[in-house]
Amino acid sequence: MDIVRRNTDYALRAMVNLARNYDKGPQSNRIIAEQENVPYQLLCKLMQKLNSAGLVTSFMGPKGGFGLSRQPSKISLLEIIESIQAPIRLNRCLLAGDICPRQKHCPVKEKLLDLQEYIGGYFSDITLDELIAGSSKKDRKKLKRGKK
Repeated sequence: MDIVRRNTDYALRAMVNLARNYDKGPQSNRIIAEQENVPYQLLCKLMQKLNSAGLVTSFMGPKGGFGLSRQPSKISLLEIIESIQAPIRLNRCLLAGDICPRQKHCPVKEKLLDLQEYIGGYFSDITLDELIAGSSKKDRKKLKRGKK
C-alpha cells in the first residue's frame, strides 16, 4: 500500500520547485518537468489539478507558467496530497457509511483511525517552506520516536 502515490510524489516535487522559485515569477511546466524528472504530459495534468484545488495559479503568455497561489509557509503537504489523490484512507472501513457490518464493534478500526489521524496531522504540519529549508535531525528523531 502506498500512502503517497507516484502521481502525488510528482506533484510534491513540482510544488517544492515552485516554492524554491516563489519570488522569481511563473515557472514553465517544461522547466519544472526537466528539473524534477517528471513526465511533461503528466505534469501538465497534475498542475491542472493543483490549479483547480487553488494551490497554484496559472499565468498566460510567453513568460507564463505556474506559481504558488499562497506563500510556501501557507501550503501543507496534506493539501497537496489530497488535491491529487483524495483524502488519505488506510482502510475502506474508515470511509463514511456502512461499508463493513462489523464497523461499530471492530477492535481494529479504532487503532486504524488513530493512525490515520496521526498521519493526517503529520502531513498537515509540514509546509513547503519547511521542505525547501530541509528537515533537521531533531525532526527526524521525533518521527522515529513517534512524537510530534
